[in-house]
Amino acid sequence: MSKENCTTVTEFILLGLSDAPELRVFLSLLFLLIYGVTVMGNLGMITLIQVSSRLHTPMYFFLSHLSLVDFCYSTVIVPKMLANVLNKDKTISFLGCAVQFYLFCTCVVSEVFLLAVMAYDRFVAICSPLLYMVTMSRHLCVELVSCCYLGGTVCSLIHLCLILEIPTYRSNVINHFFCDLPPLLSLACSDVTVNELLAYILSTFNEILTIVIILTSYLFILITILRMRSAEGRRKAFSTCASHLTAIVVFHGTVLFTYCRPSSGNSEDADKVAAVFYTVVIPMLNPLIYSLRNKDVKEALRRVVSSKMFS
Repeated sequence: MSKENCTTVTEFILLGLSDAPELRVFLSLLFLLIYGVTVMGNLGMITLIQVSSRLHTPMYFFLSHLSLVDFCYSTVIVPKMLANVLNKDKTISFLGCAVQFYLFCTCVVSEVFLLAVMAYDRFVAICSPLLYMVTMSRHLCVELVSCCYLGGTVCSLIHLCLILEIPTYRSNVINHFFCDLPPLLSLACSDVTVNELLAYILSTFNEILTIVIILTSYLFILITILRMRSAEGRRKAFSTCASHLTAIVVFHGTVLFTYCRPSSGNSEDADKVAAVFYTVVIPMLNPLIYSLRNKDVKEALRRVVSSKMFS
């Protein structure tokens, strides 16, 4: 690439999902609806867990933080995406782009660790039920959640520092709807082999570490469930794990597809579709998965609604 085509960038242009004018209204209404459900679902879940004493257990403590992370990274992405769909001006400042990526990366990596911690919580609850509240003490729960956030912060800071070291870009047009790492690196004029290698190593390491924790936890859970003599006990144990397993499969599937594979020049459209799924759809689905498939949440919601109506 010739040096005259490489310039210092002060702002980027986000092309978005589609430049077709006829899709503008449809996409804006669709994503506005999804974001509304996301906000109400996740903030509603957090509020319900706080006000319902029945849900003051380690499992729902972790679930409230999962809802918080889903709400945060959806809010980091979707409002700007909606603004770009409706407005002709699709620019974002370099600083704004860096901040968006940092917050998004922090939340996503934190969610990866949170899902692993929640698997460990289910392992303790089912395999050592009599020691559950002692083992999963409030102090340990706070430490585990803090480690999840710390891991997300450290990973995002590493990527952010390397991005800030990129001196010039051959273009300021990003073929994406938010400032993600792969499309940013594809525009750099300088050698970004270290950036790409580090992104691949960190994402793969995080995925392998958390998936090993999840698979190990659920292996012991499965062994414990199969040893149960009561069919009702097995059914209850399976039901408490079903929501978490569903969230794990959906989330990790899209993350593995996007970040844990070698980059390809022909995968931009597929990457955008996958990105829509884990930045827009999954934050909406998680509270629905945990509420529709969870008897305790439905019962707590019924009690709160009934008490408000009678009061």
